[in-house]
Amino acid sequence: MLSGRETILLGKVVATHGIKGQLRIASYSGELENILALRSLMLKGPNGEMETFEVAASAIHGKKVLISLKKYSTINEVLHLVGRELYIRREQLPELSEGEYYWCELLGLKVVTSQGEPLGELTEIIPTGSNDVYVVTSGGKEYLIPALEDVILDINLDDGVMTVSPPEGLLDL
Repeated sequence: MLSGRETILLGKVVATHGIKGQLRIASYSGELENILALRSLMLKGPNGEMETFEVAASAIHGKKVLISLKKYSTINEVLHLVGRELYIRREQLPELSEGEYYWCELLGLKVVTSQGEPLGELTEIIPTGSNDVYVVTSGGKEYLIPALEDVILDINLDDGVMTVSPPEGLLDL
């Protein structure tokens, strides 16, 4: 069984498309190009097992991606795949430059201030256009931390910790 660190959830099969066995995929990341580049993918079955499929072709269709799988050429052969989540192996993602991270690497990190005060866990990332905003939760509290170089001091994936220097007044509730 593959762990959550080895697999990445990219999207979901939301429908079939046409009669030739194409699947319509909704991307969870907004990065449709990541799905277009896939040569293989995994779909999570109803029993939780991952099933690997080879991709025959893919194309962007509006805000979705259409995928044809090898060995499937009719709508009846792929109907059972609708509703399944689409995963890939971590190593299928392109390498990033130093200081860049995939969201899946950041979610779940413990967040502390530069003084060592624990703030909570990074539970959500909100894209805003200019910079992302990290949602850090602890108990009933929620902090919105801007993803800026002068605020995010360090990200240590090995230790699972993000160190921040929040702007004055940000932590006042």
